[in-house]
Amino acid sequence: MSLSTITALSPLDGRYAAKLSLLRPIMSEHGYMHRRVQVEVAWFIALSDAGFEQFKPLTTGARAYLLGLVKNFSEADSQAIKDIEKTTNHDVKAVEYWIKSKFEARPELEKAAEFVHFACTSEDINNTSHGLQLRSGRDQVILPGLDRVVLKLREMAHAHADVPMLSRTHGQTASPTTVGKELANVVVRLQAAVDRIAGVKILAKMNGAVGNYNAHLSAWPDFDWEAFSKKVVETPEPLGLGLTFQPYSIQIEPHDYMAELFDAIARANTILVDLSRDIWGYVSLGYFKQRLKAGEIGSSTMPHKVNPIDFENAEGNLGLANALLRHLSEKLPVSRWQRDLTDSTVLRNIGVAMGYAALAYTSLLTGLNKLELNQEALAADLDASWEVLAEPIQTVMRRYGVQGAYEKLKEVTRGQVVTAEALHALIDGLEIPQADKDRLLAMTPGSYTGKAAELARRV
Repeated sequence: MSLSTITALSPLDGRYAAKLSLLRPIMSEHGYMHRRVQVEVAWFIALSDAGFEQFKPLTTGARAYLLGLVKNFSEADSQAIKDIEKTTNHDVKAVEYWIKSKFEARPELEKAAEFVHFACTSEDINNTSHGLQLRSGRDQVILPGLDRVVLKLREMAHAHADVPMLSRTHGQTASPTTVGKELANVVVRLQAAVDRIAGVKILAKMNGAVGNYNAHLSAWPDFDWEAFSKKVVETPEPLGLGLTFQPYSIQIEPHDYMAELFDAIARANTILVDLSRDIWGYVSLGYFKQRLKAGEIGSSTMPHKVNPIDFENAEGNLGLANALLRHLSEKLPVSRWQRDLTDSTVLRNIGVAMGYAALAYTSLLTGLNKLELNQEALAADLDASWEVLAEPIQTVMRRYGVQGAYEKLKEVTRGQVVTAEALHALIDGLEIPQADKDRLLAMTPGSYTGKAAELARRV
């Protein structure tokens, strides 16, 4: 069976492949190979500038050629490395051999070939490569996807700031709000979550087999290898990696920053699960209609249906993303003694976790763009819920010291059908100033929204 979007085992590379084209070059094995070559080249060039007698500074032409290997790295190059791996049975060594193969007929580079991967353990290359992948995946896919959702929700919050809506605490009628304010609540939560994702420092180490520069110091005992490694890690691309230096590690970078990043993404996703379910409910209540798409079918047997499938799709994929993200954040910081290999295969699924998250953001945004407010349904719901005004009436009564205010309103409203006429009769009989009576008599469920509109516009 040939590999295609029809035969792919993962739906990310099958049914949803076209929606993840931006993530695939970053988080695929090709993307991983690309970053490994980048790290090896950056380390090699930096060694040439370290002042060692045995490795003179590279010429401008040699530097340009090496950086070109990174810039022009192709799928064919990845395949060539995989072919070498068939012999080495070691993926990082295959990268090293591939780079050395590119030195052929270039005497300057051939002479310095043994400085490729010099004093490095595989994890020096792998952890930095994962850092580069994660930074790109976060900054180019995850954050832009979330930013688009935040922007859409903010637009909706402002547009619907004044549209009253019945609240439903515990699923029961409750003090009214506005559609915009409920969306504004999500904007504030989600923006805070996005800021936490963006604020995670991507760490990297380059300190040898067990984190002590053992091999480095055996070659040049008087050289400041820690400062050198820090410079390579933190110097901006292309001559460095532009990451944050991790000074203490075992063989592997401890992955605590990864756990922080994955937990932060999972928290954002949880907020979006909450939103997806709420919007699903509002569609069910008729508060929102969904724009129709020509030719689309909602049910194989019920022609009338327009299902909220985008929100259901988002919820399902957010759940898959979070299941993986939480396993990653729990597993990766744990390694037996100076290292075990359990992190290696798990790390290969980072792109899968990000893929499900990115897919969910796309589905959610598609769903939000289909929504049309049904103000008639919102108004009808409010007009059938005069009992919500028991709250302001008893609160004003308590202001003026009317004894048993809460209990009196509870007696005439709890579990009963409440009409405007019944409430108005109650208000007319209250011993409170006439101005407050008039204010309460003028109040409707649709006007009893407090600062909701102001809060929505302000977000």
